[in-house]
Amino acid sequence: QVQLVESGGGLVQAGGSLRLSCTASGRTFSIYAMDWFRQASGKEREFVASITGSGGGTNYADSVKGRFTISRDNTKNTMYLQMNSLKPEDTAVYYCASRDYWGQSYDYWGQGTQVTVSS
Repeated sequence: QVQLVESGGGLVQAGGSLRLSCTASGRTFSIYAMDWFRQASGKEREFVASITGSGGGTNYADSVKGRFTISRDNTKNTMYLQMNSLKPEDTAVYYCASRDYWGQSYDYWGQGTQVTVSS
């Protein structure tokens, strides 16, 4: 049974930093590309960042480029999202998701972790 568990969310002032973690179990972690998404209250879920299985390739939404960094440690089955220069508009529930073997769809999601940025 595959499980993804996020942690690291919380309340931070604008300009501050947080690091989110997503720990996976139940599958060979390094094979699968993974993504971070977020969903603000009353809005649709949106893509934040993605990373290949090896960690050698990354992609970011324009809204977070230059402020957020996605990474992974395959020895720990864990993916990270370092968030710097946080803005109130970054407030959302953040989810990690694992892509399927072909990288075409998302087959597992975490439960989400709340990030709140105060102005």
